[in-house]
Amino acid sequence: MSEDSSLNSTEIEKLSNIAETCIWEQIATEDKARIDQAIAPDTSPPVAIVYPKTTQELAEVMTLASDRSWQVLPCGNGSKISWGGLVHPVKIAIATTKLNHLIEHAIGDLTVTVEAGIKFSDLQKQLATANQFLPLDPAYPETATIGGIIATADTGSLRHRYGGVRDLLIGFSFVRADGKIAKAGGRVVKNVAGYDLMKLFTGSYGTLGIISQVTFRVYPLPPASTTVLLSGEKEGIDQALRAVVASALTPTSLDLISPNLSTQLGFAKQMGLILRFQSIPASVQQQAAITLEISQKLGLKGLNLESQDEANLWHRLPQQIWNNADGTATIAKIGVKPAKAVEAIASHASIGLIHAGKGIGLLRFTDAERLSTMRDNCENQGGFLTLLEAPATVKHKIDAWGSDRSNSINLMRIIKQKFDPQHLLNPHRFIGGI
Repeated sequence: MSEDSSLNSTEIEKLSNIAETCIWEQIATEDKARIDQAIAPDTSPPVAIVYPKTTQELAEVMTLASDRSWQVLPCGNGSKISWGGLVHPVKIAIATTKLNHLIEHAIGDLTVTVEAGIKFSDLQKQLATANQFLPLDPAYPETATIGGIIATADTGSLRHRYGGVRDLLIGFSFVRADGKIAKAGGRVVKNVAGYDLMKLFTGSYGTLGIISQVTFRVYPLPPASTTVLLSGEKEGIDQALRAVVASALTPTSLDLISPNLSTQLGFAKQMGLILRFQSIPASVQQQAAITLEISQKLGLKGLNLESQDEANLWHRLPQQIWNNADGTATIAKIGVKPAKAVEAIASHASIGLIHAGKGIGLLRFTDAERLSTMRDNCENQGGFLTLLEAPATVKHKIDAWGSDRSNSINLMRIIKQKFDPQHLLNPHRFIGGI
């Protein structure tokens, strides 16, 4: 480690006096490996990780970092720390895992307020005791923290019915790059006070501030659920999708899956359309029957999954996408016009899934050439393809974000300058090296 990247004993002591601090040499091997995937190959790792237990401690750590011009790598449990661009340089990491309390669950108002470091899985368990849930289905749900989910705007198949992270947030608090505590929104659903900073921070990858506390709207758990899988050739799947969208059916999830993903799930090696219905039992059964009628008319194979088979599918589906224990997978987020979703998934040779109603999905790649070709196709049609997970050596060669064809980069730089003029938070992680 170079002298320029180190902290002296006095600085380490100051950090330790504010919050729990662990120097790099004492960090667990698996945590080091996750952090190494997030920073550029030629960059020294952070000297220490700081674990504030309160928002005030977090603010004091950021105040010290601002005064000393230390670059900061914010993180939760690190499940998504490698997403986006590579961070460089970096002086310290700040982990929110000790900020993990449920502040308030207003059961009657269908809202919940939590600290950013609480695990998504722990929050769902607590909500379930009141027969409620937060309708997100992020990557790595057992370890992902709420703050990390917001920072990466990470949700999955449930976005078809409930929208994305932005649609569920109604208030939050954050610590600015200068250490000041700020907030936006509130704890009630009908809150229109102030600027909508929640939307700005969602998907900002920790480059504008460090989220400390959030309030979500939650929903009652559905009383019944069933899933229908349609499989067949591209033309038939396209017709089925159009028929479903034009009908009165109200699926919770509407996903297109590639033939290879269908095979991995134990079905035929054909393109698939997965529809999940969640409502009262009579509605669920009726909608499933209508879907099977559509598949029969179009010559598609239809399969109605219930109970254990359905639970098994929705458990295994994200695993096929996110299985990356050795850190070698290349996983990208794709965005296309919904009308182009069938064509996009049909042209992907590996494992892929697109939420058909939104045109947003996930693809796994085996080589960079296919990734570049798919990115060009998406961007030429007004879409995008961004790298989420990939070895640092791959991201060092291939830009994680692609080209800025929306010409919004100058506006993003202005926003970054307003929130973080010293460029301390996750430097170079976002689009255009922001």
